[in-house]
Amino acid sequence: MPRAHRLRVEGGIFHLTHRCHNRAFLLKFARDREAYRARMRAKLREFDISLLDYCLTCNHVHLLAEAGDKLQISGFMREVAGEHARQYNRRKGRLNAVWGDNFHATLVDSGSYLWQCLNYIELNMVRCGAVRHPSQWEWVGYHEIMGRRQRYRLLDLDRLCWRVGTTSLGDVRENLEATIQDRIARDVLKREPCWTESLAVGSAEFVRRIEPLILSRREMEIVEEEPGLWVLKEAEVSYDSESGTRIGAKA
Repeated sequence: MPRAHRLRVEGGIFHLTHRCHNRAFLLKFARDREAYRARMRAKLREFDISLLDYCLTCNHVHLLAEAGDKLQISGFMREVAGEHARQYNRRKGRLNAVWGDNFHATLVDSGSYLWQCLNYIELNMVRCGAVRHPSQWEWVGYHEIMGRRQRYRLLDLDRLCWRVGTTSLGDVRENLEATIQDRIARDVLKREPCWTESLAVGSAEFVRRIEPLILSRREMEIVEEEPGLWVLKEAEVSYDSESGTRIGAKA
């Protein structure tokens, strides 16, 4: 699973996902999701990070964050996850792991690509059938973006506007609601692995620039997932059962 410390880029926009151990529902209670959110809010004051969106589910988290130094991302995720796990285990009287493997970091291009990723995050709980609209789930960035959550805010809305190419928060709100309503109406809610499993997503120029900056033990490939949407990911490699030779690997 790609990790932030394997990236030789100085910084950028990252879609971060972190799953509970064995995909267990260790965030199923509102109290635990609220504790995680409070810990994020505290740590955002200590790290040079702009949080652009988030969604806390019952067994994993999605964060969309920008940092000028990838080490800020690593430190932030390590401290939030670590402190949450210690507090959770202490309160529950348990010693087991709370988080699974390390968090996954996907580099995301700005503009329309960032916008697509944000909408994917916002629709997470609709996609799994928990709610019919993001407004019905408390632990998602939608409420801050739409101006419904004024206290204890986490998002850098000015930075979000700039990164999607506008100076108007009103435009962001209008377009977000229109996009959400349209995707729900057309049932365009399928899971899109490119946002959670890839190394980078964006324009062809963006992913080609990122490719030599990522340290991976596996070979990588660049694929056009859909017209204009390019993805850098670790190549799927199969083996000949008799010779042990790798088949289908791409440089």
